[in-house]
Amino acid sequence: MPRPRSLSPEAIAAAALALIDRDGLDALSMRAVAAELGMATMALYRYVADREQVELLVVDQILATVDTVVPARAAWTTQATVLMERVHAAIFAHARVVPLVLAHRHRSVHSLRWTEAMLGVLTRAGLTGTRRVVALRGLVAYLSGALVVEHFGPLSGAGTDVMANLPRDQYPLLTETARVARRVPPAEEFRRGLAALLRGLDPGAGTA
Repeated sequence: MPRPRSLSPEAIAAAALALIDRDGLDALSMRAVAAELGMATMALYRYVADREQVELLVVDQILATVDTVVPARAAWTTQATVLMERVHAAIFAHARVVPLVLAHRHRSVHSLRWTEAMLGVLTRAGLTGTRRVVALRGLVAYLSGALVVEHFGPLSGAGTDVMANLPRDQYPLLTETARVARRVPPAEEFRRGLAALLRGLDPGAGTA
């Protein structure tokens, strides 16, 4: 196959992302990405070292779309919500990439850019030192957990149906909760859970 005259990291990431979106994460390989680009596998190695580097390019391409500018005069909880909802939407638009985002978020320059923006919001809210550490970790843990459960066990999925149909005499609360859960949209689930977390992090709610 002829090699393109030049190949940008963005083009490699776009090809890999298209492959993952279409065929799933297990389909990602240097050979498959090269085929997506219409080139020989060995030619691709002139641009990237291995699959891990391709994975990082994919993560960076997704997170590069996240706007980290927050409404200047909004409450800190609104600013934090905006940042959380933007990154959540960007990642979940390519749900099959969730495992890659979780694996490479510490190395992605755009993940670090988002984290710096969130730390700015927390700092302006009066959270510093250990409280800021715990707040950031709590938000990242919530985001990561939400992505995982939405990816592997969405409320609209088979698992919720199984719980909704358990014997009601043995699991009255679980079956009732599951029946309600099936009607909760993913965006509402994320937003309301985040709101509860932010209330707990509010500096005005007490000291740690």
